[in-house]
Amino acid sequence: MLRAHSVVRRADYGTRIAIDSVTLDRQARHRRRVVLTTDRGHELLLDLPEATYMAHGDALDLGNGTFVKVLAAPEALSEIHAHGAVELARLAWHIGNRHTAAEVTADAIYIQPDHVLEEMVKGLGAHVHHVMRPFEPLGGAYGGHGPLLESHHSHDHSHDHDHSHDQPPTRT
Repeated sequence: MLRAHSVVRRADYGTRIAIDSVTLDRQARHRRRVVLTTDRGHELLLDLPEATYMAHGDALDLGNGTFVKVLAAPEALSEIHAHGAVELARLAWHIGNRHTAAEVTADAIYIQPDHVLEEMVKGLGAHVHHVMRPFEPLGGAYGGHGPLLESHHSHDHSHDHDHSHDQPPTRT
């Protein structure tokens, strides 16, 4: 069985050649210890010191100079479009205010399907389409690098100022 004890970030991976790959959805790319099956059918024990997010293009170091590339699997997503950059930013604010993992691009916002959020953004003038594509959401402000994972996200709401989740901030 192959064994990986560390993740090499895609920026540090360079031009090395991987001996295999493992294709995982977003949730499966946040792990510490698990047996995976590579795309070529080999068993791989991922044994990291702590739970780590593996982004598309990262690699698992097998410790002998070889690597297994991490690929993001296509998954069912809601693709949200607006009538311009300002409207898209406004939609992103509302989605973020719901503490929902989101991938933001220049033209669209991607979230995991959620009929309540889809109805909310439609009510705000958005167009929603269902697509299959890899999901690489943004990291949270409180969660460090990597995507925001709802089960690991928390922050203190006991600020001295108003932290309303219903209205965008106002300028004073």
